[in-house]
Amino acid sequence: MAWDFSTEPEFQKKLDWVDDFCREEVEPLEYVFPYAVRSKDPKIRGLVKSLQDEVKAQGLWALFLDEELGGPGYGQLKLGLLNEILGRYPSAPQIFGTAAPDTGNMEMLAAYGTEEQKERWLKPLLNQEIFSAYSMTEPQGGSDPNLFRTHAVRDGDEWVINGEKWFTSAGRVADILFVMCTNGMFVVPRETPGVEIMDFPAMHNHVRYNDVRVPHDHLLGPEDGAKVLAQRRLGGGRIHHAMRTVAQVKRAFDMMCERALSRESHGKVIGEHQMVQQAVADSYAEINMLRLLVLWTAWTIDNSSTQEARTQIAACKYTCAKVLREVTYRALHIMGSLGTTNLTPLQAMWASAPTMAIADGVDEVHKVTVARNVLKDYRPHPGLWPTEYLPAKRQEARKKYATLLAGDPDLAAWADHAERSMARGH
Repeated sequence: MAWDFSTEPEFQKKLDWVDDFCREEVEPLEYVFPYAVRSKDPKIRGLVKSLQDEVKAQGLWALFLDEELGGPGYGQLKLGLLNEILGRYPSAPQIFGTAAPDTGNMEMLAAYGTEEQKERWLKPLLNQEIFSAYSMTEPQGGSDPNLFRTHAVRDGDEWVINGEKWFTSAGRVADILFVMCTNGMFVVPRETPGVEIMDFPAMHNHVRYNDVRVPHDHLLGPEDGAKVLAQRRLGGGRIHHAMRTVAQVKRAFDMMCERALSRESHGKVIGEHQMVQQAVADSYAEINMLRLLVLWTAWTIDNSSTQEARTQIAACKYTCAKVLREVTYRALHIMGSLGTTNLTPLQAMWASAPTMAIADGVDEVHKVTVARNVLKDYRPHPGLWPTEYLPAKRQEARKKYATLLAGDPDLAAWADHAERSMARGH
């Protein structure tokens, strides 16, 4: 029987290296040179490259890609353990070449792109020479592809795209946009005439595509294949986000526990107050339940497929948002007024929970998916009473022992007495 919660020593060494590297190199860089990865300054780019070269030397670059797609092929479970570390540091995913939205876009390119498309877009994305955005949701339809209106029409050797997209994260600073149309997935350079990026929101951009013309070879994958590409992109991505959420809530938990032992209130350290202890205990349990759910889901994907694990993936999606909201809220309260400021990460972490609950499909949709899939394995009970109706189960059990009871009056009397007692509720 294979049942194990341990990590093989060789891979644990990799995890230890990543932990040390992020704490000693990545975190100081992001405090002194925020957003360094996207900087055009050659000196700052040099600082970033020196760290990325160390990552590449460890064989940890572009972790999310399977081996056949040009990555290390670690599988989802090992990726989950790695992202549990990377998620603690905002710039770590970019230093390791695993930052969204580029990761999912690169995965689509690696899996469905032609050799020419890979040369043109995948290699520069992998090398962070260019950056991308994913233009999927729409103002009137949210993330439901059945309600999308953005459409591409073939006109000679070009496609003409018209439509409106909402929440295209980092669209304003992207070099290329992956635009999900009703009839395909298209790669659109941001500077293409007709791409209109609205002033608001500032980070998750509202984009209008007005007669945007791109060459015919900017269609990624088959025509009408956008839904398939989108699912390839989102399945594993939700696991990565969930494990990075585990990293965030563990960071909030660390802050909570440290504060509980550092401050006094009403004559004693606040960690001795029962309500603070309850916050610590509830958070500890919720974090570990989430972590095991995500790792179990990652293990399932590695041993079957994303399709087979779709119920678990959906459960991870809405559970990680809930745990992020609850744990960071408790941590913020234990931190006190300092937690409401931008002098610790807590306020930003708590404020990110609603976004987590909406991004990649609202939690309610994922709950419907889980409920429908779970209920497929059940059947309605026959007759009036449920399967676990105790009087009926006792009656069936009496039938099993009918011969024995008929031949032994003492046992029969004992069974009759027990039946009368249980009927009276004793």
